[in-house]
Amino acid sequence: MFTIAIHGGSCWIDPSEITDSQRTVYFNVLKEALNMGYAILANGGTSLDAVEKAVATLEDNPLFNAGRGSAFNHDGFHEMDAALMCGHTLRAGAMAGVRNVRNPIQAARAVMEKTQNVLLTGSGAETFAREQGILFEDDPYFYNHDRYQELLKAQEQMPARNVGKGTVGAVALDRAGHLAAATSTGGFPNKHYGRVGDSPIIGSGTYANDRACAVSCTGDGEYFLRAVAAYDVFCLIDYKGLSLREACATVIHDKIGKAGGKGGMIAVDCHGNAELVFNCDVLFRAWKNERGEGETAIL
Repeated sequence: MFTIAIHGGSCWIDPSEITDSQRTVYFNVLKEALNMGYAILANGGTSLDAVEKAVATLEDNPLFNAGRGSAFNHDGFHEMDAALMCGHTLRAGAMAGVRNVRNPIQAARAVMEKTQNVLLTGSGAETFAREQGILFEDDPYFYNHDRYQELLKAQEQMPARNVGKGTVGAVALDRAGHLAAATSTGGFPNKHYGRVGDSPIIGSGTYANDRACAVSCTGDGEYFLRAVAAYDVFCLIDYKGLSLREACATVIHDKIGKAGGKGGMIAVDCHGNAELVFNCDVLFRAWKNERGEGETAIL
């Protein structure tokens, strides 16, 4: 038994702006990332390898706000965050506020496996990543015309507000019964002051525990931080006996939604069930289990 689910972010695009041709392109990219992770699971690989590969594939595609497609911050460069967690060992690794790292999710895994730490930030995190042989790219690699236009549009808004909440993520259950979660983001356009959202924060945007579930979140990061959203899903299942569907719906609709937050989450439980829940117009998402059941969707 194995299952994988991925997302390419929520809230960051108006549904009316998605043409049929764009929908096809998005679907193809989502399916590519899903199949990369799925192939690992189908061949007996680990959930950690599967979620890392799926997220790295999305990071390499400029369509999504992570890695190569990251948003421009207020100063015109890119600050990226990523996290990965193993549900079997409960070890986790994360990076926040890093620049020029080609695949932040790979750097996050290096933190988990090569250090006793969980979260590294800024220039220190970059130094560590270089020491581990993680690939870096020059600024032009991350330049994207559409992302730059998003920055200009965001700078025109007064007062400034958080827009463009793209994030990518993956969750998986492998044949050995182990869960894993991974999340990566380029933040939002015109981001100020080294802001860090929920994505690299274990328990808020990313969480996995073999006792119940693996979760990756996307949306209004501050709401997910305050709700400790990913961990709350685990608690509702482990402590209260809710189903995966009930737990995800409670957190997204009753907790975050009623507080004014928008976004979504993907989750897989220890029984192979998958839930992709959101309270906004758009969640780029896909999932597939060992029987070939699944879905790729946007709206």
